[in-house]
Amino acid sequence: MADRRSVLVTRPRADAERTAAGLSALGLDPIIAPMLEERFTGVALPDADGFAAIALTSANGVRALAAHPRGEAFSALRVYAVGEHTAAEARAAGFDHVSAAEGTLADLARTIIADRPSGKILYPAAHHQSGDLAGLMAEAGIDVDMRVLYEMHAATALPPGLAERLATGKIDGAVFYSRRTAEIFAGLVAARDYGELRTRLYCLCLSENVAQPLIESHFLRIGLADYPSHEAMMTLALAFARDQISP
Repeated sequence: MADRRSVLVTRPRADAERTAAGLSALGLDPIIAPMLEERFTGVALPDADGFAAIALTSANGVRALAAHPRGEAFSALRVYAVGEHTAAEARAAGFDHVSAAEGTLADLARTIIADRPSGKILYPAAHHQSGDLAGLMAEAGIDVDMRVLYEMHAATALPPGLAERLATGKIDGAVFYSRRTAEIFAGLVAARDYGELRTRLYCLCLSENVAQPLIESHFLRIGLADYPSHEAMMTLALAFARDQISP
């Protein structure tokens, strides 16, 4: 039996474990190495009165809101989630009225604008944001109250032993679900000589936007999901596992 291809999982740990389980089921050997760590900010939440809905752009936002001392007060509101994974996390956290957009910030904005909720929208956001949801809503005349409930802190070094495995070609691929994780990884590996890593490592990316920092850092083997969703990433990983993508 051929050795299982090893794949680096760069997502924050809570999401990385789910991704790793999916990769393992496909016959790959996942190695969890989060490039980001979620930390809650403790920012105050307003009274829930007057709010009609919640906009969630990631599972991190779900966790931050659910963990907040006043988060439960918002649990009866309609939830607009960016995609199915975030929607599933919201339902698991106790939110009952959840709908999922198609996976991108633009999709989420279109969904909310089409519905035009009759009240303010709470947006539990990160300190670093990949887009301007509040701005898109404001342009459409929808009142959004953005609260920075969490921060994603960047890794400052690779986990022990991982650098050597990368340098010696013992890691075959890496999955990237966000542009920021790709930026952090590219920055960390730029700090030392990794030999032919940039020509050898296959980078499985959620989208072209996610892949851009890797392209700019001269990684040559880039695969893009057909659509920005976890399911599409697993399809890409399956092709990698079945040798339909050469190592």
